Amino acid sequence: MSIWASAFAPASVGNIGVGFDVLGHVIDGPRDIARVRRIDALEVRIDGIGGDVTGAERLPLAASDNTAGRALQSLRTALSLPFGFALTLEKGIPLGSGMGGSAASCVAALVAANALLAQPLSREALYPFALDGESVASGARHGDNVAPMLLGGVTLSTSQRAIALDVPSWLHAVVVHPDQVLETRRSRAVLAAPYALHDVVAHSTHLALFLTGLQRGDRELIRDGLHDVLVEPRRAPLIPGFDAVKTAALAHGALGASISGGGPSVFAWFDSLAAARAAAPIMRAGFLDVGIEARAHVSPVAAPRAELFERDGA
Repeated sequence: MSIWASAFAPASVGNIGVGFDVLGHVIDGPRDIARVRRIDALEVRIDGIGGDVTGAERLPLAASDNTAGRALQSLRTALSLPFGFALTLEKGIPLGSGMGGSAASCVAALVAANALLAQPLSREALYPFALDGESVASGARHGDNVAPMLLGGVTLSTSQRAIALDVPSWLHAVVVHPDQVLETRRSRAVLAAPYALHDVVAHSTHLALFLTGLQRGDRELIRDGLHDVLVEPRRAPLIPGFDAVKTAALAHGALGASISGGGPSVFAWFDSLAAARAAAPIMRAGFLDVGIEARAHVSPVAAPRAELFERDGA
């Protein structure tokens, strides 16, 4: 068995607007990197957290308080492993960005640690441990970020399973991240009040259209379905510039646009790479116009999953 391994996990778009807590997709852009080493002590230890992300040095080093540490603890306990793990993290996904930074850390750690097992697990088998890790950050076991990171592309996730969905190769996303921080727990708090039944029915209709459009590769069904009538109206006021960014995306050919994860990042889907590239700077300008610096990422929606990229002896 290998003694150490390193893996990366990509950023993601949780919810994809219409699929709160159950849909997500990865993007080819920012990523977190985990380096995991087997140790004799029967524990999980975090030796350091770095990277060029503001605030990374303030993330908890106590394993049980860290998404990556908790995920590895869950893995050790479930498999009754006769060794422990020492972990270092390099953060590349901005904190509180709505691009799955907390999920990426635990998925990268799990993929690296999995390579150190005598009998590595399938990605689906790693999913429950990723849910355990993600719950540290969000306070809930939802897989809209960890599932696509483990499997790639677009996924449907429940508390029990992660399912990869069909994704047309022509679909591309623009994700614009403003220089703001919006903590997941705050963005979830605004959803506490009950919803009217007619809004829930409308949301279910949109979700059904969206999923059918993905399966058929039908642009118009995807366009008709990509409308969030539940979560976006309550979270949008937390994001200065959101309306301008979404309006710019739709005016320049987006099939739909909404909040990425808990925000403040904003995503839009386009039916070609050229359309996405053309819209990206205009979407970014929506934040710049209200005095907020921002960065735009363009990626295929069917982007690659987390992967091992280095280990001893390889």
